[in-house]
Formats: sequence, C-alpha cells, structure tokens
Amino acid sequence: MTLTLNKENYLRLLKETKIIPKIIETEEEYREYLAVTENLMAKKNQRTLEETTLFRLLVRLVEDYEEKFFNLGDWSDLPPHEILQHLVESSGMTENDLQEVISSDGELIGNLLNGQLAISFEQAQKLGTYFKVSPSLFCPS
Repeated sequence: MTLTLNKENYLRLLKETKIIPKIIETEEEYREYLAVTENLMAKKNQRTLEETTLFRLLVRLVEDYEEKFFNLGDWSDLPPHEILQHLVESSGMTENDLQEVISSDGELIGNLLNGQLAISFEQAQKLGTYFKVSPSLFCPS
C-alpha cells in the first residue's frame, strides 16, 4: 500500500513552519531550516507523511549547506577539540546543551572544549550522531 501525500496538509505544514523549501543561502536561513528539522526529528515515529516528506527535504538542504560551508574534509589536521568548538559555536549551542548531548557535567565539558581531556569513543559517537558527522572527527588518529 502506497501512501499519498496530501497537498493541502503539506501546504498547511509549510505555512505553519514558515519555511519555503529552497537552496539555503544564508546563515539565518540555515538556522531556521535547522530549527524546523530538529522539531520534526523530535517527533520520531509520530510524524505524518507530510511532516516526514518535509523533514527529508530539509535534511537534504541542511546537509548541502553544511557540506558547502562547513567542509569537514578540510578538518583532518585540526585537533578534535577545535572541531568540537567550531561545531558548538556555529550551531549556537551552549555548554549546557552540550552536556545534554553527551550526558556529562559542566567541568568535563569545559575540559573537552579546551583540549585538556580527550574525547572518548562513546562521546565521539554521541557527538557524531548529534552533529551528523563522522565520529572519527573527534578521535585523534
């Protein structure tokens, strides 16, 4: 059985989210699209077909923008803590937000961000999932 996208519901969803799906060209658009994407992601298995359709499109647009402006391939020579610092700053996160991502205390977060402690394999996995990047970026080679 194939489900059919309801155009009226999809257009209503676009109106509610105030998103006009297009190529992301500015940091402001990126943050707007990312916020809607994260809200839809939080719904997990509760999304409607229209929400899932918009979610998949926004993920692609966000990934395209990140690939263009956050070319992670050029980061291979950077220490893991500098990569983490950049991702935290560019996403507008706080240290408290980062605590929630890797389930750690504030002192540990500060030590990870300034490079005093190495990022563990488990932390790298959580960071990779959260930022949608390879965990290997956070593990020294």
